[in-house]
Amino acid sequence: MAKKPGGRAEFVFFNVTYEDGSLRSNRRVPAEALADGDGQARAVIEEQDRAVAEKSGIPPLTIKTVDRAT
Repeated sequence: MAKKPGGRAEFVFFNVTYEDGSLRSNRRVPAEALADGDGQARAVIEEQDRAVAEKSGIPPLTIKTVDRAT
């Protein structure tokens, strides 16, 4: 299948459950980061959470589970 012009990145979506019971749906992870499987998604999402926490001054939540969105 041909890629669309414009160089748009492709993403895979994940639902993340945190230790406090909260859920974040459809977290975007670049498809290229998943070359070795979905296991890398957790590391990418943790890095995203750290960046947001650093900017907001609120500590990041601990991730309980990461599941591919259907």
